[in-house]
Amino acid sequence: MDRTPAYGVMRTPGELGRLARRHRKARRITLETASALCNVGARFLSEFERGKETAEIGKVMEALAILGLEVVVQPRGSARVANAASTPSEAGQEPLP
Repeated sequence: MDRTPAYGVMRTPGELGRLARRHRKARRITLETASALCNVGARFLSEFERGKETAEIGKVMEALAILGLEVVVQPRGSARVANAASTPSEAGQEPLP
């Protein structure tokens, strides 16, 4: 099985969660370590990675930022738009190594 995350358009909570999990695992970060660094419970992070549709958006955004990922919202089919606060440190958070 290919461990390289397939970055790109995410249209469902499941797609986003699976991407976050593959990204975390590709960086060899355990669920427990990531949840502690993201300041969320391991259960929450696990449910998010499994695509739980009712996951709290603020916690999801924080976890993505800590993992070194960002969310970009743009019109469908358009080229990627630059984001003013595109790094976790600019958003007040430090990404994982």
